[in-house]
Amino acid sequence: MSEPDAYAQAGVSQSDADQAVSRLVSALGKAKLDRPSRQVDLSGHYAAVMKLDDTNGIALSTDGVGTKLLIAEELGRFDTIGIDCIAMNVNDIICVGAEPIAMLDYLAVEKADPEQCEQIGTGLARGAELAGIEIPGGELAQMGDMVRGFDIAGACFGTVKLDSIIDGSAVAPGDVVIGLPSSGIHSNGYTLARRALEGLSMADDRLGKPLGEILIEPTEIYVKAIMDLLSSSAVVHGLAHITSGGLDNLLRLKSEVTYEITDPLEPQPIFGLIAERAGVSEEEMYEVFNMGCGFCCVVPASGEER
Repeated sequence: MSEPDAYAQAGVSQSDADQAVSRLVSALGKAKLDRPSRQVDLSGHYAAVMKLDDTNGIALSTDGVGTKLLIAEELGRFDTIGIDCIAMNVNDIICVGAEPIAMLDYLAVEKADPEQCEQIGTGLARGAELAGIEIPGGELAQMGDMVRGFDIAGACFGTVKLDSIIDGSAVAPGDVVIGLPSSGIHSNGYTLARRALEGLSMADDRLGKPLGEILIEPTEIYVKAIMDLLSSSAVVHGLAHITSGGLDNLLRLKSEVTYEITDPLEPQPIFGLIAERAGVSEEEMYEVFNMGCGFCCVVPASGEER
């Protein structure tokens, strides 16, 4: 993947991030255990899986909402970002074939604001309902010396049978990629989106409704759809959450194949506005954003219609 120029100029370097993660993972790999590792080898996948016993595993993921929080602050509306936090975590968990069970949230604030926290909690509760999970606990940290505004992240837990893990290694030439629509930008690429849309009013309705409403639209939660799919008789070779990096996320599946997208989903108008105002190429737009496709299922061609 080439370095997206506009995204880097907006302040986010994906190549720097890749190198940073590589160095971090390398350092973590130097940790010494006095027992055999319980970790299933899923390097680079969406969620980690730890063995509980010879049959069962626990899937783990963690993520936040990113600079979409700045849109919430500008609008003074905090009742949807909890949905985003849930979505970014559970949508990763299901990629390994696991069922999300619970999530813990971590909320770091400049100063505790009861009304703001209640709105955030409202979103978390709605997200939990949509994902079918519980939130048994969390943490609120007041960090005025470090935080301006607030940040929210989560850590999600799910269960999976070790012999039912979907890591993408079964993906083979001739398989079909089925895209599931996104609800909009989701929770990635907002640094570039905000830079592109700078100067426009949140009340601007050139796209049919106020720009603020479009930008705050919560991330789609795919749990129930994917759980229904996995509980059916359909054969599934791979599952991919389309986030930062766009459709290149398909390359995280553990199969040495390439992908040809012949009939992409239609991107929402907001993506066209971002590209136009920032002068971003179509190639870079597809490297940074989901472009209307928030999740992909890879199945054998024989199971496409089902």
